[in-house]
Amino acid sequence: MNNTQKEVGIRDIPKADKWLILSLQHLFAMFGATVLVPFLVELSPAVALVSSGLGTLAYLLITRGRVPAYLGSSFAFIAPIIAASTLDGPEGAMVGCFVAGLVYGVVALFIKTSGINWLMNILPPIVVGPVIMVIGLGLAGVAVDMAMYIPGSDPKIYSPTLFTIALVTLGITILASMFFKGFFGLIPILIGIVGGYTFAYFRGVIDLTPVKEAAWFQAPDFIVPFVTYTPSFSWQIIFILVPVAVVTIAEHIGDQLVLSRVVGKNFIKNPGLHRSLLGDGVATMIASFLGGPPNTTYGENIGVIALTRVYSVFVIGGAAVMAITFGFVGKVSAFISTIPTAVMGGVSILLFGIIASSGLRMLIDNKIDLGNKRNLLISSVILVIGIGGAFIKVSDDILVPGMALATIIGILLNLVLPGREKVDLNSLFVEEASEKESSAA
Repeated sequence: MNNTQKEVGIRDIPKADKWLILSLQHLFAMFGATVLVPFLVELSPAVALVSSGLGTLAYLLITRGRVPAYLGSSFAFIAPIIAASTLDGPEGAMVGCFVAGLVYGVVALFIKTSGINWLMNILPPIVVGPVIMVIGLGLAGVAVDMAMYIPGSDPKIYSPTLFTIALVTLGITILASMFFKGFFGLIPILIGIVGGYTFAYFRGVIDLTPVKEAAWFQAPDFIVPFVTYTPSFSWQIIFILVPVAVVTIAEHIGDQLVLSRVVGKNFIKNPGLHRSLLGDGVATMIASFLGGPPNTTYGENIGVIALTRVYSVFVIGGAAVMAITFGFVGKVSAFISTIPTAVMGGVSILLFGIIASSGLRMLIDNKIDLGNKRNLLISSVILVIGIGGAFIKVSDDILVPGMALATIIGILLNLVLPGREKVDLNSLFVEEASEKESSAA
């Protein structure tokens, strides 16, 4: 990052030409991942773009225009949405996602009245780290299947052509991540998808007819309650989706800490974690109301902010408006639908691995000692239950799946096993302040 570059403040409005370019950067940074999630769970990418933009605008309003964060599709909900959709269709999954968004609101209310330390004490790194690893490793089979097999084949039919496309896509994504600098270094996912798509085109596996036939303006395939379907409540769906909110709330706190460090303001204190959590929850409810995957704050866009030193919420808002606009461009939606499954599979191999590795990094960054029996027991149980696919069948209608069960057991073990250390969130900002003072000196 160029430290001599002038900062653009949170409330600053850039000139029109610069505003457009800066907003496009954020759109590109979030595009690949935001489109990938609905692709994997068989929802509309166009709806995901619209709900991402609307959710981000709602977030900016709820945080009073003080937190420059962009919200896109959440990877944590991929496996639960797939499981819920299998049981009750995408409509049932959307009901569960809506309730998960409500959980954010409940937690935000508790934080408003009683502070944040209680939340960090039931969700310390020793619980959240392994659960994040479960999210990534639990999806490993999905990525490999997408990369190797012909879509929809039953039994599965191996395709060397598709696997080659997936490996080329993976290779391009890795090279972009390692060697590209500046803005291009922030969008390796998008670069990988473009490169893999180009290779697939020359291998003759892409049909562009849908793009030619699509209209320029076309409303996305929204799934709206009481309009396209009548919502029904299912405890089984709730048990599948709602526990994931525990993990995404912890991720949200981490993103707020990183963003606070980048911008140089304590967003946990002002406008407050309760506001940012509420904004995240409302964004998830908006997405589920329209038929899109739940939203979450995006680390990719935090990276753009750190690189450019442009903190303006108006730039973030501009990217949100662009995402909404793109969602209504029929040819864009049709083009996304032509992306081969193998291309997405190649990207997913890296992405899901990164998710798992980020859980491991959380343990390392927080200096979690796995030589400590308590930590070893908690992490081991979470990993095996979550990845192994254990579940509890309460009744014919209620099933607690592996990820949810692993999270619940991890929280319980952390609370009951002796030797638990309390987490002081304020110390994080003291350390950050000390680092800044040292660098200034």
